[in-house]
Amino acid sequence: MTCLALILGCAGPILSPEEAAFFREVRPWGFILFKRNIDHPEQVRALTAALREAVGRADAPILIDQEGGRVQRMTRPHWRPYPSGRAYLRAGGPEGGPALAGLGARLMAHDLAMVGINVDCAPVLDVPVPGAHDVIGDRAYGTDPGVVAAFGRAVAEGLMAGGVLPVMKHMPGHGRAGADSHHALPVVEASRAELEAHDFQPFRALADLPMAMSAHVVFRALDPDNPATTSARVIGEIVRGRIGFDGLLMTDDLSMNALSGSFRDRAAAAFRAGCDVGLHCNGVRAEMEEVVAAAPVLAGASLRRAQGALARLVPDAAAFDPAEARARLDAGLAAAA
Repeated sequence: MTCLALILGCAGPILSPEEAAFFREVRPWGFILFKRNIDHPEQVRALTAALREAVGRADAPILIDQEGGRVQRMTRPHWRPYPSGRAYLRAGGPEGGPALAGLGARLMAHDLAMVGINVDCAPVLDVPVPGAHDVIGDRAYGTDPGVVAAFGRAVAEGLMAGGVLPVMKHMPGHGRAGADSHHALPVVEASRAELEAHDFQPFRALADLPMAMSAHVVFRALDPDNPATTSARVIGEIVRGRIGFDGLLMTDDLSMNALSGSFRDRAAAAFRAGCDVGLHCNGVRAEMEEVVAAAPVLAGASLRRAQGALARLVPDAAAFDPAEARARLDAGLAAAA
């Protein structure tokens, strides 16, 4: 069944008949959920089932941002909160921290899979530098590229063991950004050599992972005129070339203020640059209609990458006891408190 190269959001915790009809007509590849869509486990299970029914695909990816710390859409009272990325480093250091982070990710995957969510927009592989905006901050696993890569690998493996695909973000790096791309366009002045030696390293180390999200960031040394999301040079030479990533590249949210122009123009620019799938998050129908107008059918190399990602949705067959895993995670975190 053909589908558009889009991931879209819905307005609330219940899929309206109008939304279902719209999604049935436009057939996006997948969906993304936010706090506005989350109430309790039974409700989330019903929503994910309704979204898949609308597009007629039982394997339609349903995404969420469940990093831990400041960024987690499912939390109390029905789900436990998880630590930030940096908290794992503080708890276990660069040697023991990755195992704790991987255990946390395995538990998050259990939470997500139980309600029909099969993609998590994590790990964050950005490497902050002094003076950067705090939009990444403690979401990052550390300030050393090697440490970030080790934690990112553990988190990705923990998610996949639980039947949830990871999405690396934000490629090729948001750690130097001096602005929050939700609100403004960050411009990074670092040289290409600095970027190669620092920012790109975690992504290169994890280039075998199935999915990644682009950065709405201008890198002067790479393309002074366009953010990475809409830069054919950055995607072609850096993401596909130097980093060596051949998985599915999705945009960051096309409604973020780092991008300019109409929503149709933003989407068209991202697809021209080489993004495989466009992401639009807020569920606003008028904006989605513009994005739909610019979106191609998922085909060619992008379809191959999408199918390759979904083919990796194979949870670990080993028995998993969430209560025992939570006790181990809590003990590991408490030992460093």
